Amino acid sequence: MKVSIIKPQTKHTEAIAAICAAGWKQTVEGKLSEEFQLRNIEFWYNFDRVHQDIQKGDYTHAALHNSKVAGVIGGGLTRPDTSEIFVFYVDETYRYQGIGRRLLEAMTEEQINQGASEQWVSVQEGNQLGIPFYEARGFVYQERSVTLTETGEEQISLRYARSL
Repeated sequence: MKVSIIKPQTKHTEAIAAICAAGWKQTVEGKLSEEFQLRNIEFWYNFDRVHQDIQKGDYTHAALHNSKVAGVIGGGLTRPDTSEIFVFYVDETYRYQGIGRRLLEAMTEEQINQGASEQWVSVQEGNQLGIPFYEARGFVYQERSVTLTETGEEQISLRYARSL
């Protein structure tokens, strides 16, 4: 499968929003209420927000297969030597084909060039798509983080890190 890793463009907004919304919903299904899921998707993955975030460079890389967006990753430096993955989803029809690996490699290379020697990510507790992926790439569990949502639910994230 021929896949190109590119800098996302605003013309990819609708596809990126859909991939992120679907991917995030899959990671929290059965863990957080439908009300919170809809609120979160409406806040983070609405067209205008994603469009602005692409323009700001928050989505750093996209994978294209035959000009169709197959996945996206975004992140940046949180300290001069520390980077973070903020968003990372692959369309479910393209999973397990090396796209996620290629997106992570492209962003990691960019973050190393910016001075990062450590990379962090938060993964929803129980996310059996994300956790094995990150662990296979050298990420090590660091801590459990509990956040109270505006709907009064506990959202539990697992923090992982690796040296670059």
